[in-house]
Amino acid sequence: MKIIFTKGSGKNDRMSIFRDGKEEVIDCPKQKIIPHDMVHYAVESTLHKHGFLGRVRDGEAASFQVVSESESDGVERLVEVFQGDAWSGGDSSPKDMIDLYRVTCRARECPPLPVSPEDILAVRERIEALDQHWRGLSVGESVTLEF
Repeated sequence: MKIIFTKGSGKNDRMSIFRDGKEEVIDCPKQKIIPHDMVHYAVESTLHKHGFLGRVRDGEAASFQVVSESESDGVERLVEVFQGDAWSGGDSSPKDMIDLYRVTCRARECPPLPVSPEDILAVRERIEALDQHWRGLSVGESVTLEF
C-alpha cells in the first residue's frame, strides 16, 4: 500500500492511500506536527502493530468509522500519547509516556500493548525523522510512504 501525505495551504493536509488500483483520500486537520495518520505510520511500522493503517491495508475502508478491535484500539491510544508528547516538545521520558499510555488505555477500557522504553525511543526517532522532512516541505509538496 502506498500512502502520500500532501501539505495543504488551508486548515487541512491530505492523505491519499493507493491499494488495489484504487485511491482513497482523507483530509487531515493541521495540528502543527506531522499529520495524525503519519504518526500512525511511525507507530505501526516501527512496532509492527496492526492499527488503522494495517486495517486499511488489509481491506477496510479508509474512514473514521472503524469497529473496535483490541490491538488497533491499543495502537490508537499509543498514537495519541505520541501526539501529546510532540505537542509539548517531544521530550517526555519513555517511562512517563508508558505510564500515560496505561492510564489512557484504562480510561478507554482497552488493553495496553506491551511497550518498552526502547520501543518509545524507536518510534520517537521515526517521528522526528518524518517531522524534519515534513517541516521542510512547501505547500503542495508530498511525502510518499510504503506500508
